[in-house]
Amino acid sequence: MPARMTPGLETPAELQALFAAVAGQPAIALAVSGGADSLALMLLAQRWASSLANPPVLHVYSVDHGLRPEAAGEVASVLAAAQALGLPARGLVWAGAKPASGVQEAARIARYRLMGAAMAEDGATVLLTAHHRHDQAETVLMRMAHGSGIEGLKGMSAMAEIEGVPVHRPLLGVQPAALRAVVDAAGLVPAEDPSNKDPHYERVRWRQVLPQLASLGLDSAALSVFAERMAEADAAIAQIADGCFSEIVRLDGFGAARIELAPFIGLSPAISTRLLGRTLNIVGGRQKPRALGQVERLRQAIAEGALAKSMTVLGCVVRLKDGAIAVAREPGRALPPDAQLAPHGELVWDERFRIVNASEEGGLTASVADYLPRHRLEEFLGFKVTAPAEAIRTAPIVRDAAGGVLSLGGWSFDDRIKVQLLID
Repeated sequence: MPARMTPGLETPAELQALFAAVAGQPAIALAVSGGADSLALMLLAQRWASSLANPPVLHVYSVDHGLRPEAAGEVASVLAAAQALGLPARGLVWAGAKPASGVQEAARIARYRLMGAAMAEDGATVLLTAHHRHDQAETVLMRMAHGSGIEGLKGMSAMAEIEGVPVHRPLLGVQPAALRAVVDAAGLVPAEDPSNKDPHYERVRWRQVLPQLASLGLDSAALSVFAERMAEADAAIAQIADGCFSEIVRLDGFGAARIELAPFIGLSPAISTRLLGRTLNIVGGRQKPRALGQVERLRQAIAEGALAKSMTVLGCVVRLKDGAIAVAREPGRALPPDAQLAPHGELVWDERFRIVNASEEGGLTASVADYLPRHRLEEFLGFKVTAPAEAIRTAPIVRDAAGGVLSLGGWSFDDRIKVQLLID
């Protein structure tokens, strides 16, 4: 153990500040590829945990994506280094055929899903990754070049959820040189992934141009400050948009939305775009990616009175009707298959409804309502149904083993079933 570590990463107080956001978690996962950054994360996390009276269990995960022959050896080296630090570690393998294009994105998705599954088995509640200040700078530059809005220009958040995995990035404010110094001082030899220098990848091209930008004053520190200011602006816009959402957006039991047109048009573009994006996200089943350009074009068409009879965007059908913007789920677009509700079980249906079986009874099935005549719906509900046809067709319906209807959309007709529309 070196007598002195990298400035800013030395003392117990500095380490506690670095990992403050995950203090108190009983078990924490670390994503360690074997590169200098992730090895430094492992070393720093172990030193932090060792300084605590009640430390969390640290689980190290290293993934072999099956893309390079050296990867298996790199994973083995990570496991050996973790063992030397007294940390439980697992090697995970992305098996099966690989896509012909979009390999990096596919590998990223596979990586998080593999680690998420391992976390569930180990009881880890959050995954730490080694993204640092240069990674943040590259992200901001890439998004700027792609025309991202304020939400994208804030860069990577310290806390996030990726592929369903809670992620914390404690090193976003740290220079990579400082992390490399931690690894060198510990006597570890990091792996060198050749793809990190391959200009075929856009991120690498931005990485290579960073020194030229730094010579003009646009270094990673300046870009990090820019990202922080964009995050502050984004939070302010989100706060205002959330207030407007509660005032002018109405969600019905079929999961459809009605946005009052006149006040919507009166909002600033940044706020109305955010409000519209949130509405599409809820109604459309939280599809990814949330394409800002599509939302902006839709907002502009609405504001200019140029919206066609109807328009499909991000899994939603959007139209103007009776002085409002009507938004409904698009039929036949990635709707879920039938699902069984186990006794006292629950499921999230189409990322829009939480459905709970509050009974001991089995044989309850949630499925797409598809087509039900309005007169029959009105018999169930006891009021006139004015929701868009698409919303009715895409709502969930729960039946018992005898075919009896227990719930429709957000309405329950039986104590065995509880349904909640998810709006956050």
